[in-house]
Amino acid sequence: MKKLVVWIAGIVASVALVACSAPAQKQGESTASLLEQIKDKGVLKVGTEGTYAPYSYHDESGKLVGYDVEVAEKVAEKLGVKAEFLETEWDSMIAGLDAGRFDVIANQVGVTDERKEKYDFSTPYTYIYGALITLKDDTTITSFADIKGKKSANSLTSNWAEVAKSQGAEIIGVDGFQQAIELLTTKRVDVTINDNVAYLDYIKQHPEAPVKVAALSEDAQETALPVVKGNESLVKAIDQALKELADEGVLTELSKKYFGDDVSQVKK
Repeated sequence: MKKLVVWIAGIVASVALVACSAPAQKQGESTASLLEQIKDKGVLKVGTEGTYAPYSYHDESGKLVGYDVEVAEKVAEKLGVKAEFLETEWDSMIAGLDAGRFDVIANQVGVTDERKEKYDFSTPYTYIYGALITLKDDTTITSFADIKGKKSANSLTSNWAEVAKSQGAEIIGVDGFQQAIELLTTKRVDVTINDNVAYLDYIKQHPEAPVKVAALSEDAQETALPVVKGNESLVKAIDQALKELADEGVLTELSKKYFGDDVSQVKK
């Protein structure tokens, strides 16, 4: 019995010694930050659609390309890792970020107050303005105030339809931007309002189209790379990468490659 007591005491002492020698870990402290994990693995996991031209899509050879894709690749290079793209439908993309399927999303995610409650955002890399689009030879419409009483082609549930309504325009419902332009060029409507990036993409594909941007909205919608809150070091590293890409002219180069204009900076 005495031997048993001595044996148990020895075990307790050994456990205590091991516990004392192990470094204490603070509550909520992770063994490695997300940035450190990314660098250790050498991979930045990026969520994207792959069906959203010209931001994220497949070219004729099947390669994943696009403005957002190349921005993410350049950011990954600055971090010293490679970008690994995980293609996901938009409806489940945010949930994928929450679940840790990817580290960031590169898919024109707008920076909103609601989203900022749950996610941290990088520096914006796209600035999108509302574009008031008219026929090239129309000199009567030069501002949003001029569309009162005019017909505007817009998707009925879009934010742009609400903008047109607020300016006193009559809304003619369409299924998309292509149809809106068709109604405009056949003079069945006077204007259409959409984001300037959609216009730039369209005019790049149809340089002969007899349309122009008569005015831009004063405020811009910013899009950036969202990261789940609590990963400040990763956000700072991405911001530094984007700053370097902007200073080096890379973001401007990519913008002009896909849109024919620089959408990476605020319009002055």
